[in-house]
Amino acid sequence: MIFEGRVWKFPDNVDTDIIIPAKYLNIVDPKELSKYCMEGIDPEFSKKVKKGDIIVAGKNFGCGSSREHAPACIKALGISVVLAESFARIFFRNAINIGLPIMKVERISEFTSNGDILIVNFDKGEVINLTKNIKLKGYTFPDFMKEIIKEGGLLNWIKQKLK
Repeated sequence: MIFEGRVWKFPDNVDTDIIIPAKYLNIVDPKELSKYCMEGIDPEFSKKVKKGDIIVAGKNFGCGSSREHAPACIKALGISVVLAESFARIFFRNAINIGLPIMKVERISEFTSNGDILIVNFDKGEVINLTKNIKLKGYTFPDFMKEIIKEGGLLNWIKQKLK
């Protein structure tokens, strides 16, 4: 999987209440939920994002509560991949379970700015910042986890395996 998109940069410790505030947790439709994505840090974020854009964050992205709503609203908004220096454990698992591509990339915050254009080779763990002409190496997943993400999440992957 190769993604190309514009960077939306966020700091360290972006918690799930920032990604999707608790007052919207009664919404079950991910597309409707996506209208409030990142409202806790940028109320206009969902209106500015274009399909294929990329979130770049510092350390501990997705900390806080265990809500699946956080990666679900990011995916439904059309974000192609989330790159961070580290992810909170539960967000990491929830992202894989719903098929949201994520990648740990050390020092990604130092080498990206809002609006930069990146090419991300998910399978090889490579990130190229076209704006700054910089290449970074990220962490790749084992093949079965890549398959889960490519299938759109754990349930779809299991259905494919059972066929």
